[in-house]
Amino acid sequence: MREFVLTPTPGSAPKIDYKGELNDEQYAVVENGDGPCLVLAGAGSGKTRTVTYRVAWLLEHGVPPDRILLLTFTNKAAREMLTRVEALLKTFPQGLWTGTFHSISNRLLRMYGDRTPFGRDFSILDEEDANDLMKLCIKERKIAVTGERFPSASVVRSVGSYAINARLSIAEVLQSRHPAIEIWQDDIVAVLSAYGTAKVQQKAMDFDDLLVKLLELLKSDDDLRQKLGNKFAYVLVDEFQDTNVIQAELVDLLSGVNRNLLVVGDDAQSIYSFRAAEIKNILDFPKHYEGAQVFRLVVNYRSTPEILAVANAVIKNNTEQFSKDLQAVVPSGDKPLMVPASDERQEAQYVMQQILQLMDEDVKLGKIAVLFRAAFHSQALEFELMRNNIPYEYRGGLKFFERAHVKDAIAHLRILRNVKDGMAWMRALQIQPGMGLATANKTANFAGVSEDAQSAIASYPALGAKAAQGWRNTVEILGAMLVAGSPAHTLRAFSASDSYKKYLEAEYPNARERIEDLEQFALFAEQYDKLGDFLDAVTLTGDFGVRLEDPEQTGRRTEQNEDKLILSTIHQAKGLEWDNVFIIHLAEGAFPHSRAYAEANGLAEERRLFYVAATRARQRLYFTYPVTTGFENIEIRQPSQFLDEIPRELIEEVRLRTSMPAWSAYSSASRVPAYRKQHNPYDDEPTIVLDASGEPTNPKQMPASFLRNIEDL
Repeated sequence: MREFVLTPTPGSAPKIDYKGELNDEQYAVVENGDGPCLVLAGAGSGKTRTVTYRVAWLLEHGVPPDRILLLTFTNKAAREMLTRVEALLKTFPQGLWTGTFHSISNRLLRMYGDRTPFGRDFSILDEEDANDLMKLCIKERKIAVTGERFPSASVVRSVGSYAINARLSIAEVLQSRHPAIEIWQDDIVAVLSAYGTAKVQQKAMDFDDLLVKLLELLKSDDDLRQKLGNKFAYVLVDEFQDTNVIQAELVDLLSGVNRNLLVVGDDAQSIYSFRAAEIKNILDFPKHYEGAQVFRLVVNYRSTPEILAVANAVIKNNTEQFSKDLQAVVPSGDKPLMVPASDERQEAQYVMQQILQLMDEDVKLGKIAVLFRAAFHSQALEFELMRNNIPYEYRGGLKFFERAHVKDAIAHLRILRNVKDGMAWMRALQIQPGMGLATANKTANFAGVSEDAQSAIASYPALGAKAAQGWRNTVEILGAMLVAGSPAHTLRAFSASDSYKKYLEAEYPNARERIEDLEQFALFAEQYDKLGDFLDAVTLTGDFGVRLEDPEQTGRRTEQNEDKLILSTIHQAKGLEWDNVFIIHLAEGAFPHSRAYAEANGLAEERRLFYVAATRARQRLYFTYPVTTGFENIEIRQPSQFLDEIPRELIEEVRLRTSMPAWSAYSSASRVPAYRKQHNPYDDEPTIVLDASGEPTNPKQMPASFLRNIEDL
């Protein structure tokens, strides 16, 4: 006998108990969300739940699915909301318009694109395609290069994209974001114009075009604007604080007839101005939409009261914002810890040892996250984690030693150590103009015949004019590195070289961050006197090497934890949560970033970034910062002003004190350590800085002058 299961229709499905399944704040939004509505959804307040129940409410009250438009910022968010609506209704909401801004724009342009020069069957350029087309436009421009390197296709596209999404001129973007390439302004404008023309000729759009061309169409075609405005009876927008001016205008036009617009977001979590997100879209919503209702979701289901108290206290210092205090419903827990460390190495050791302790308490690594303001802040910790065989996943970019500019630096160091290292020569040469694969290989073979780097850079291979300039640049860099001295000074000579800085500025939109990475690498190198020791440490501790260690300890850790610790920039952590969160490098100049003080509203956004980081934690929250940076040249750091904004009764301060191991542990002559004595400004006596296994972290002595200065504190 066959069975056939009938799928219930929305009308026959059991009614949802909205009042019983939602809190009062959420229910108010779901029941009264007609007209223009702003929902200020605090961190962990059930934002997604509220939006999906609102969609279910509309469907249960007779609104056809194809008259509802739900806009999100990620495909994952769109899928999650659609899945939740289906679970609530016990049937799939066929016809519901849901997706990212770009996917919805694409869908509408496929329907009405015949009203544009691109037609309906336009192609969509991915990042690689768009860069390739831009390269052709640059080549066709035949730009005369007389020593300065013209910006790469990705940099030119970045300039153009930001100008479009922020509604700024190319001149304004270059002045504020890329001053090093302002000299190319006229050529950049011309290349971007040629790029736009080429896209029309090829009937191909990039991601920016999907939004811009739909907006242009809606503004120029009154009939279509009225038609779509009538079609979408209800428009809902997730993460409204992250919209740029183009997205906000699209939302306004698509909801322009029925005016049932519900936007959900949190101004306190607006942290993407570098992507042209405009916080005024959410702050000015009540002014822009007369009579708009404003709802607040402040009941937090994620964090302990102690964590929320800290987050609330700091964010209150922002003046231009909607006031709201998150209220916890989870049980009380430990106060967040504030942990000053003597330097980055001790900070990394503390975090590492706390992670080991959590692991011993059977906490899975996947429930622990270490967050940081900038990618290079993780370098010292990554090194400690690799040395101690703690697996981790890096979010927000590549792991430190996998980054291209770090590999560039290492390649140049390898040449100094071993002039016959052909692969190092290939990498070093190919960053220079005129050095393609074949020319670089020929030049590497020529240089590798020499006995040492000094001899190699004194020779003159037979090259064409452009490649010869590339060789001279390489010689200039290696020559400066040869006379620099210590590994740290050698690295700084590399990153300070004019040709390499110009290469970064022309090749990468985030050149400044890459230069900061290299300085952090140099700080790390200050622990080493010999280039060979430094290269061995970097190579053997990285993922391409294996550290010799206690197999019993290694086995214990990997058996208990097959998942990975999370290392993430705060920007990448938004929307996520973990039981245990460490926020590291909370020192002035690092977090908030020094640039924030020079940028309009920069400090307010940094404070929002701190708020986002703190509210990722469910149970335990740790704030750490190094009191000093550097080994040879010591710089004393003040704690982040955000830490100063926390009332002291809301946190617990931790003093780091490292005990001296029993001398019997080092009785073997082969294990007698050369201790590095260091003074911890939070202790009364000098301490020995050791790693988790009890080994000394650094054989180099602190300068006596520094010890005297630190004692004066």
